[in-house]
Order: sequence, then structure tokens, then C-alpha cells
Amino acid sequence: MFIHNYRYFYKILTKNKGLLFWTLIFPIILGTFFHMAFKDIEKKESINPFNIAVVGNKNAAFRLALDEAQQGKNPIFDEIYYTDYDEAKKLLEEEKIIGIIDWTTGKPEIYVNKSGTNETILKYFVDETIIDKEIDYHFAKNNIVDATRVNISYTMIEYYTLIAMTALYGGALSIYMINKLLPNMSSMGKRIGVSPVKKKNLVLSGTLASLLVSLISMSILLLYTLVVLKVNYGDDLKKVILLAFTGCVAGISLGLFIGIVLKTNENAKIGILIAITMFLSFLSGMMGITMKYVIDKNIPILNIINPANMITDGLYSLYYYTHLDRYYFNLISLIIFSLTLIVISSLCLRRQKYDSI
Repeated sequence: MFIHNYRYFYKILTKNKGLLFWTLIFPIILGTFFHMAFKDIEKKESINPFNIAVVGNKNAAFRLALDEAQQGKNPIFDEIYYTDYDEAKKLLEEEKIIGIIDWTTGKPEIYVNKSGTNETILKYFVDETIIDKEIDYHFAKNNIVDATRVNISYTMIEYYTLIAMTALYGGALSIYMINKLLPNMSSMGKRIGVSPVKKKNLVLSGTLASLLVSLISMSILLLYTLVVLKVNYGDDLKKVILLAFTGCVAGISLGLFIGIVLKTNENAKIGILIAITMFLSFLSGMMGITMKYVIDKNIPILNIINPANMITDGLYSLYYYTHLDRYYFNLISLIIFSLTLIVISSLCLRRQKYDSI
């Protein structure tokens, strides 16, 4: 019976054109637009190494990070002036440097004259290297940015958020599925409500069928971006796939939560899911890496609990850093997020009664 229900849900999910549009067609279209917009961006807007000044730095680990960022085929920094604040300010006013990193107070303060790509890279480099706390040599050595990859970071973030968005859009599948099973949402649900069929088996089979469709959609998107769009996700594709698939689980759990908790029609629930997903994707950098930086810097809790950012940041760190601590932190956070919503959804589903039906 379980296999029969599983096949049934898979069949009705794959025949729903609206669901297939949001979970497969729309992400592919958006990815194609990204490719059209960004394919020449590195040629037209290449990031050349820029000059900075450093004041009062006594942190050997940070000095090591700066030295590493000057090396490689595509270094971040050209000249680094180690000087006093007055001289650094003069260099900044004369536009001989992009910014100043001032360690006088014991913590790095960044001073720039304007906002731009190079200024954002400088701020992000400092924040990601230091992570706003004292670091020792071992910490810095394992958190140094791979300078050879900085040129792609601000465009690759768009593809990472695309993967995150697609994963969360999978929630539309579980919303559709759970609405079919709820007595107050569909005629099928009413029949199930008075039948001797075990509700747990139906919900489980429907959820797994939804997850399968979501995983297939994600696989097609990854294949399309890899083969057709020639997106370079780095050397460890297995970890990219693992995080993307875990994101699909998070999307299905989010859909279950919305589908069970909200008392409204199916279209409204899917609309809410899409709105939430787009907002979360925006916070994680879909409209530009600057927003991700602003949130990370000023309201970090938002991105810590944001599943779209967990996926985006995990993929970003996998490509951008030499260690895997941050990747696994995001992976585990996604699992915790998913389990939390599944538990809450299960408790809410058990408490629902339909005496009037």
C-alpha cells in the first residue's frame, strides 16, 4: 500500500504543470538570464588588484592573510602600505589607495571614501578573515581567502542563490501534497478522513514523493548549469550536490509547515512560500553580494536562521575557503532547520480535528 501511495503522489505531482514551472522551468529560465547577464562581466568589469594601507597591525596571523592575498594568479591587493594613520589618510585622500585597515584599537576598522566593488571586497575580506574576534595563527592559516578565486565570487553568488531558491521552491510540492490529504482542504482529504487508511503512511509516502520530484528538479538544474551554462562549482562537486539535496529537504519541510499551519487555500499557501523564498534569497545575496555582506555585518542572526543563506553560504565557503568548517556548519544548520519544522508540523497535524466534516 505504501508503494502504491508513493507512486500515486509522484504521478499527480509530476502532472501538475504549475508545480513543475516553479520547481524546474522558472529556475532554468532565471539561470539562463543570469548567464546572459554575467557571461562577459569579468571581461567588462574585471577586478584588478588594488592598493590599501594598514595602520597599527601587530597581528601576525592577519599579516599572513594579507601576504597570501597578494599572491597567486589573481591577487586581491597590489601594494599594501604599512604606515601611520596620518600618512594613510593622505594616501586615501589622494586616491592612491582604496581603503585603510586601522588596527589602532586592537580590532580592524575600515575607512573608505566611497562604496564600490573593490571597497566591498576589502570589507568582506577583513570580516571573513577576522570574523570579528581575536585570531591565532592556526585560525588565520585555515581561514585565508583563496585569492585566485575572488574574481568570480560576486557573480557565482547568483548561481548559489539560484540553487537555494530552487531547493526552497520544492516546498510547493509538499504544500500541494498535504492539501490533498487535509479534510478541510480537498474532497480527497474528506474521503481519507473517514477511511481506515493510516494517515501516517499517506503523509510519509506523499512527503517522500515530493522530495523525489524536488531532487529530480535540482539534479536537472545542476546538470543544466554545469553542462549548458558552464558554471564552475569548484573541485568538490559531491559536496555541492550534498548541500543542494539537503536544501531540498529543507524546502519540503518548509512546505509541510506552511501547508499544515496556515488555514488558507492552496494557491495562497504557495504564494506565501514563493514570497518567503524570494525574500530569503534576497537577504542571502540574490540581488547582489553587498546585501549578504550588510546582513552578515549588521543583523547576522537573520542569515544564521535563513535556510537560503545556509545553502548559499555553504556553497560560497566550499569554493572560497580552504577549510570545510563553515560548509559543515551550514549543512548541519540545514538539517536542524528541517527537523525542527518537521517536528512542529507533525505536532500541529496531530492536533487538528475536523468534527464538522
